[in-house]
Amino acid sequence: MATGRPTPATPSSGDAPRRTRGRGIPDATVARLPLYLRALTALSERSVPTVSSEELAAAAGVNSAKLRKDFSYLGSYGTRGVGYDVEYLVYQISRELGLTQDWPVVIVGIGNLGHALANYGGFASRGFRVAALLDADPALAGQTAAGLPVRHMDELEEIIRAEHVSIGVITTPPGAAQQVCDRLVAAGVTSILNFAPTVLSVPDGVDVRKVDLSIELQILAFHEQRKSGEDHLTDEPPAVVSRAGAGASGGAKAVAAAAARAVSRRARGKAAPPASAPSAAAPATDRGEDGELPAVMPA
Repeated sequence: MATGRPTPATPSSGDAPRRTRGRGIPDATVARLPLYLRALTALSERSVPTVSSEELAAAAGVNSAKLRKDFSYLGSYGTRGVGYDVEYLVYQISRELGLTQDWPVVIVGIGNLGHALANYGGFASRGFRVAALLDADPALAGQTAAGLPVRHMDELEEIIRAEHVSIGVITTPPGAAQQVCDRLVAAGVTSILNFAPTVLSVPDGVDVRKVDLSIELQILAFHEQRKSGEDHLTDEPPAVVSRAGAGASGGAKAVAAAAARAVSRRARGKAAPPASAPSAAAPATDRGEDGELPAVMPA
């Protein structure tokens, strides 16, 4: 990707960072590299020459120890008392992410979301070129979005071959997403960004990233509920099961029934009475290997 800036000179052999190409980079680290790149790009645009790990970590929203660990996989260790060279880190991360070349992308499904993505200016500046817009609706053929004509799905395979496309973006309704995915894969696409609210089945060697905005909103709703102290949906504690043989399954059914009643009341617009204090502390939230909530996909 052309950045308009000269490629930073590689450090001399005595200062060259250690780098082992054969060593794998953890997925969690890969997921954070774009965050570092975004923060570094903002610094570069302000002509900031160096940045400390603490400053960069704060800008990227991670802790500095995690940042330093992530950069160790790149072979970049910074200089004590000076920090990291901003231009060189931009180059390193861009190279690691494959952004030193342009990637042609096709967007399939030109509804409201497809139009919005086609008009997103961040693709070109980050190394991605929208090669074609495709839709199965004949009425859309010939219309334009972001200066590109919408082409019919019948042309998909030809476009992928001619433009050497390896990345496809699916913004279709969920019912059509798997069929579109199958055609993309059969035509040679090996990476898919899926905005359709459905899980795609792909063969080995094909990477799928899923973006589901409703899931993100549900996660935020969970946190909002916790902030307000409504840790439980039930409007009453589950009844104590005393009958022999009822056991844990009976208690679970009581909890489920109480939750269903609470949800039903809220659907009818009635406020639920305050919940009684729980008899035991709520279980800790499950977290990933880095102590973070799962990301959106993510897929």
